Amino acid sequence: MQAALRQHLGGARGGLRGSEAALRPRCVGPASPPAPRCWSCGGPVPGAAGLPHFCPSCRALQPPGPRPDLFRLMDCDRSFSLDVQRLQRRFRSLQRALHPDRFGQRPPKEQHYSEQHSSLVNKAYQTLLNPLSRGLYLLELNGVEPAQETDCDADSEFLTEIMEINEKLAESKNEDSLEETETLIKVKREELTKEVTAAFERDDLQEAKKLLAKMKYFANLEDKLKNKKMPS
Repeated sequence: MQAALRQHLGGARGGLRGSEAALRPRCVGPASPPAPRCWSCGGPVPGAAGLPHFCPSCRALQPPGPRPDLFRLMDCDRSFSLDVQRLQRRFRSLQRALHPDRFGQRPPKEQHYSEQHSSLVNKAYQTLLNPLSRGLYLLELNGVEPAQETDCDADSEFLTEIMEINEKLAESKNEDSLEETETLIKVKREELTKEVTAAFERDDLQEAKKLLAKMKYFANLEDKLKNKKMPS
């Protein structure tokens, strides 16, 4: 009798333990974000890390992601040294695929996404093609604020050089003198570009920041030269 009672109680306790285990909350990790869905058909759309992509089910163009990496978008290494031909090939390829003219018969929402993508591709191309804007964008990606013009005030020798080129440009009265000034500006800009390249290669972001501030001065000189050369 006692043995049967012990067996009965043991089974009851085992049942309780099983019930407690079933009710006990399980430790689980954070829930993964839901997979994005196509705006057109509602099907799952694999993530493309901000790159232009189409729904695999209905082939609808998806909207651009927030703040895409322009280097990744243009299939370029995140570096100040850039393969310009590779950048140009990528630009032409994306524009062929995303140009609004290709979406004239598509729904208005998809036409709008095409315009957004095309505008973004243009911005990325212009930003990365120009050494000054490319360098400033690299600083931004690394969390470094660009230098203000006043940051160059301590470099009196550099500012004197800029003043002299400005005066030379203002005094240029014919095509020959303008070409001479243009060559001088081009040489100085190329020298600075090499120095900026070296600064980024050794990861000296503060030095790159100072050099890019100087490049801004030469960009302003180039704008003045273009205006000077335009027929009045």
